[in-house]
Amino acid sequence: MDAAMGLMRRIPPKHSEAALSALLSLLPHHSSDLLSQVDQPLQVLCDPESAKEFILCEYNRDADSYRSPWSNKYYPSIDDGPYPSPELRKLEIEANDIFAIYRDQYYEGGISSVYMWEDENEGFVACFLIKKDGSRTADGKRGCLQEGSWDAIHVIEVGPEEEETAHYCLTSSVMLSLTTNDESSGTFNLSGSIRRQMSMDLSVSDGHLCNMGKMIEEMESKLRNSLDQVYFGKTKEMVCTLRPPSEIIEMRLPDI
Repeated sequence: MDAAMGLMRRIPPKHSEAALSALLSLLPHHSSDLLSQVDQPLQVLCDPESAKEFILCEYNRDADSYRSPWSNKYYPSIDDGPYPSPELRKLEIEANDIFAIYRDQYYEGGISSVYMWEDENEGFVACFLIKKDGSRTADGKRGCLQEGSWDAIHVIEVGPEEEETAHYCLTSSVMLSLTTNDESSGTFNLSGSIRRQMSMDLSVSDGHLCNMGKMIEEMESKLRNSLDQVYFGKTKEMVCTLRPPSEIIEMRLPDI
């Protein structure tokens, strides 16, 4: 299992689905662990009732059906799928509306979905999802890549309220994949994933949505900085080491 997880951490996100399928056939007795621990690129489905797209994941899935956060219905339809309580459903609707504004401000397009469900410890769990397609053929704004996608998964476990405070545990994963195709530089591909976790005890006076929003905003800022330093920074360092820019070569080799 440790070797399988190590392998999945090194697989490019766009190949993770095929790699996971192969591992499930090799390790069927670890299928539940693999499905719960391995993040895959997010898929999208359209809710015909609301005419809005929503994101598919393990957190809104029951068998082969997925619950839409807009109509609260499963597609394809099933009779006994799990649903949040009326109070939690009201919070889920509000979270989807607020997170859509957050998505537009930070990502200038894309698709977002929020799902909530009750926890065994008298609290609840919320999952915030964002998918942004940055390809030239995408509908989102500023699509300037040959191929490009950003998939963000934020899962927050909220404990029961005690003395007007609650414990929040956030686990965030980001999967990045991009391909450029330029005449001067040729084809270049960069992809990877990163996961981080943080916990905080916060006052509930401003509401759970305010607290969760602040944590997600802070975490996404840290993840973007990490991706910039680890992926883009290291890639630039390696490229410049192996193939120095022409202006540097001219400075090192004076005319004879």
